Amino acid sequence: MTRFITILFSVLLAGTFCLRAESVPLDTNALATLAVQDHGRKKPFTTFAQETLLTMSGTSSLPFKQDDGTEVKLSPEEVMLDLWFKPEGWDDKPVIMLNFLELKKKFGLPEDQKLFSFNDLIKQPLLGELLDEAQKLRQAGQADNLTSIQKEAEHLGERLRLFQDVVNGDKQMIVPNHNSAEGRWEAIQDLTSSVTIWKPTQPDTLIDNSPVNQKVGGAFMAWCQAYSGNDIAAFNAQTPQVVESLRALAPQFYPAASTLQFEHHYMQLHPFRWAWIFYLCALLVLLLTALWGKTLGYRLTWLLVLAGLGFEIYGFACRVIISGRPPVTNMYETVIWVSFGAMLFATILESVYRKRYFLYAGLGASVLALIVADSQPTILDASINPLTAVLRNNMWLTIHVLTIVSSYAAFALTAALGHIALTMSLWGRRYATALNEVQFFIYRAMQIGVLLLATGTILGGVWANYSWGRFWGWDPKETWALVTLLCYLALLHGRLAGWWKGFGLAVGSVVCFLSVMMSWYGVNFVLGKGLHSYGFGTGGFSYVACFAVFEVIFVAFVLGWNRRHAAAKVASKTAAPNPDAGLAGQNA
Repeated sequence: MTRFITILFSVLLAGTFCLRAESVPLDTNALATLAVQDHGRKKPFTTFAQETLLTMSGTSSLPFKQDDGTEVKLSPEEVMLDLWFKPEGWDDKPVIMLNFLELKKKFGLPEDQKLFSFNDLIKQPLLGELLDEAQKLRQAGQADNLTSIQKEAEHLGERLRLFQDVVNGDKQMIVPNHNSAEGRWEAIQDLTSSVTIWKPTQPDTLIDNSPVNQKVGGAFMAWCQAYSGNDIAAFNAQTPQVVESLRALAPQFYPAASTLQFEHHYMQLHPFRWAWIFYLCALLVLLLTALWGKTLGYRLTWLLVLAGLGFEIYGFACRVIISGRPPVTNMYETVIWVSFGAMLFATILESVYRKRYFLYAGLGASVLALIVADSQPTILDASINPLTAVLRNNMWLTIHVLTIVSSYAAFALTAALGHIALTMSLWGRRYATALNEVQFFIYRAMQIGVLLLATGTILGGVWANYSWGRFWGWDPKETWALVTLLCYLALLHGRLAGWWKGFGLAVGSVVCFLSVMMSWYGVNFVLGKGLHSYGFGTGGFSYVACFAVFEVIFVAFVLGWNRRHAAAKVASKTAAPNPDAGLAGQNA
């Protein structure tokens, strides 16, 4: 046995310094049938690898320098397998993300660098101090008083811990629980002493060395040895055997291969990325055919829009099938739902009025939302995770959260129409007729948003009474939902009362959307307080702040432009001579 261990470690060490074989790729379809229990649910190893690398490194593929100096991009599966089976040297490779500038300054690290090695970060004495301070505040019940640096230090500590767990094999919970479908799975080293690469995480007395477990351990060791020796063909061939040996431990609880393959298919397809590509093409076609080829361009636009909606619907269906719940439980899901809702409202209203403006607005809002969701994975986490306790009621989750987020979609469409109207107003009377139409469309879209937000807020109070025992408690989320509703009600009331007309409604549609951003993003990502903690997150503040500043500057510019031209028009009328004045004098 000792001789076998010595040979195995020699193979592992030699494999670390071998050039990566490119002739035989990893069989990710086979890897997808290997289930891993992670964050409370069972997922394909490929999904686990993608989500883990994204959390640890903030990227979907890792730049890697080979021994000959050439740089390649490692897939998530390659990174996870390397850390698992060939960890030597990885603690000196830049693989852990640190983006927070203030923390890099305090650590004396290069400010323009994003990835750092485990050893670079773990040796920082200031990191330990920040983590101790944060822990004391949390133990004292003062988590709301954590500074941004302390919060970022906690996130960094989590990424360092994640790196260690992957290297130690503790994160790869691949051994199913044979007693319960919801029971905790184990790491492979906890199954049998025949797996000798890692130290067991549980006492040796709990390890079962039955023949079945020994068989699993033997298959796993052969699998590990094939990868460590860069024999990817043998590794691919061994993968189904490892999966079947693990499935045999608890066949009644192990996920079906078709279920795991379905999630792998969803992760590889990226339906929401295809949706914004189709939407962007539709917007370009609509713009390019605004003056000529209108009929053909309009029909082609509709085809592209319906294709984009189809990808979004399919993406949501996949997430619902995988998670078994409505797809609006985190910021990423609400952003893609707002995109879908804005486009859905736009197509319905466009089919009624046939004026193109709803398509312009809906496509613009949807493309922006989906690109943000697709390009900011470290801020908007696309992972599918189990629900927190307060959300484990699909009825209330569906009727309250979907209603609220759908109102955000209507308001996003309203804001996009407002931008169109304000831009038109810069050309004076040239687009007077079209401007009046767009201002009316703003009113229609805003009515939809107000109805949904009012309904969702009332339903939220009913759910709060069901979950927390009180209808209303001035929680930050509740307060800002009410503020947003009052802003739009005041805007609609002012139009009915004659305080302002279409132009004022267009200005208000843009300005009031900032209250939506505060209720939607600000409460969760800036304030981070209240009972709605399941939606909290960090990051993206600079982007949202720039968006808010741009909106204020845009509205101020339009107001200034219109006021100046209105004053010039009045002045020109005052200065113009009266042709009847001389005749009046002669007649006198």
